[in-house]
Amino acid sequence: MARPPVRVLSVSAASDRISQLWQESYALDWFGLLLISIGYVILLITEPFHRLFSLDDRRIQYPFAETERVPVSMLFVYSLALPVVIITTVALASGGKHKNKWHQLHVSILGLFLALQFTSFFTDLVKNGVGRPRPDLISRCKPREGTPEHELVSYLVCTETDHHTLHDGFRSFPSGHSSFSFAGLGFLWGQMHALRKGSDVGRILIGLLPSLGALAIVVTRTEDYRHDVYDVTTGSIIGAMVAIYSYI
Repeated sequence: MARPPVRVLSVSAASDRISQLWQESYALDWFGLLLISIGYVILLITEPFHRLFSLDDRRIQYPFAETERVPVSMLFVYSLALPVVIITTVALASGGKHKNKWHQLHVSILGLFLALQFTSFFTDLVKNGVGRPRPDLISRCKPREGTPEHELVSYLVCTETDHHTLHDGFRSFPSGHSSFSFAGLGFLWGQMHALRKGSDVGRILIGLLPSLGALAIVVTRTEDYRHDVYDVTTGSIIGAMVAIYSYI
């Protein structure tokens, strides 16, 4: 009795299969995300450039808000957790094959993470390099008595002992809240396809909600005197541009 033919997987076919699995897993993209995340952590623990300032500069004499209207924890809820929940719900509830649903979800979440992490990295890179004083710097600094009021001084005149409070006072430009919110909620806006051909008014209005949410977060940064209009405008543009590029 003749034996059935044994199917042998050629080296070329195996190589093609491995290459296909590698591409479908987006391993390079996840690795890139890891590298960006490591770079971001390094930026977080790096002291910014400390630009000279004057105590009589009214632009940096605003009070330090102990409680922020949108703290970092809530920024993550609005700009990261909320988009993840909405994107996941829509992807799994949509029609189509099960495999295609998970692939679309994978690609969407990866795109969101890349947009947010690159935005954070780029924003903090500029923050540390520019070292622009925040509007509440004097209140943070608590300059020692006898410090000249009409000449440029350095951060060494400050008596604030909390390291983060003091050095974060030189990270005004651009606004991280603004760039992060527009990157996350801007990406969500793109996922909603609100402006595609044939969209009705209702869909367009619903699609505007993420952008309005990001704008609301931006406004709170000026109300807390963490940033001025220049800071938040630049941050918003950075976040929106990264979101658009990531989505495309």
